[in-house]
Amino acid sequence: MEKKRRRAGWVVYQIVVHLFALAGAAIVGAWALYKLGVSNNSGSVDRNNRYLADYTAVVTQGDSAAEFMAMTDRYAELAVLGRIYPENARLIHEAGYYTDHPDAINRMLYAVGMYLKDDSLAAGYPEAVREMQEVLQRHGFERRKGNAVPWMNDSSWTLLQDAIVRDSAAIRRAAALTGVDPRLIVGCTMGEQIRLFHTDRKREVIKRHLGPVALTVQSQFSLGINGIKDFTAMKVEANLKDSTSLFYMGPAYEHLLDFETDNPTEERLNRLLSERNHFYSYLYTACILKQTMWQWKRSGYDISDRPDILFTLFNLGFGVSKPHADPRCGGSNIQVNGRNYTFGVIGNDFFYSGVLAKEFPIHRQLFYEVN
Repeated sequence: MEKKRRRAGWVVYQIVVHLFALAGAAIVGAWALYKLGVSNNSGSVDRNNRYLADYTAVVTQGDSAAEFMAMTDRYAELAVLGRIYPENARLIHEAGYYTDHPDAINRMLYAVGMYLKDDSLAAGYPEAVREMQEVLQRHGFERRKGNAVPWMNDSSWTLLQDAIVRDSAAIRRAAALTGVDPRLIVGCTMGEQIRLFHTDRKREVIKRHLGPVALTVQSQFSLGINGIKDFTAMKVEANLKDSTSLFYMGPAYEHLLDFETDNPTEERLNRLLSERNHFYSYLYTACILKQTMWQWKRSGYDISDRPDILFTLFNLGFGVSKPHADPRCGGSNIQVNGRNYTFGVIGNDFFYSGVLAKEFPIHRQLFYEVN
């Protein structure tokens, strides 16, 4: 029995020794193969190499208008891509907002096109793109300079934008305190300043002394850069305190316009007539917009996403703001270079123009609550 045990132990020992030997040989062999380079991946040339190498960049020599025109064919392609792979089209479209590369969208479309040419689900893609491009070319529209909105081609417009940008900090501060979109506040200012600049009885005086370089501050019947009447300003102040009013904005806003002196009449005038600091003009404007929105909302009519109506009501005043189911855009008539507009349309034109979108982007919600 003892002899059998010793023999079994010897067999186990031999097996273990051989296993270790085999493992050692494997390790040494792998090391040798590594040192000899046998395991290296030599790579290969991608079958789409020629496709990628054939890309031709759009050359526009810094002309932004020509740059956009050169990309119209690619935007036609983006529209077709959106019918086949909407996710890719969405990503490319969104990426266009975050790049300063003038050829980025073209390159992104070209890159995804490499896969579409072999995709059976996109068999008609090249033909559809060509048809879209041919439609654009066939109509042969004459390329025009300037803006499609006529009043935005007036010489005062560019300088007015500069003046608004210089006030951007005050505008954002008023917006943050009231929970009103900054672009909505700016739309009221644009309407009022364009109206002032093109009013016959003031036009020449304003042009001669200020031009549109500085925002015009009114000091007679209407006050400040946004033409807020004194009784309107007093109504705004009262609405902030009156929790029973349809115009009430809420307890968080009750002390927005509290006075620091015992002479509110003089303090109110000083607030609105300041030539250097327009903050209170923007703050009163924001309050008017939000109070009007609440009046209509509490009456069962939501105009919170109707800038055209809000601009119109701002221009006409609280007395004309009577909530109903069919509000209409309008307001004061303004003539610019022989063409008639209304205050509401000018404000709406600006709001949806894309002008100053970097400084004052369009947000999904125009009103929000401040904690």
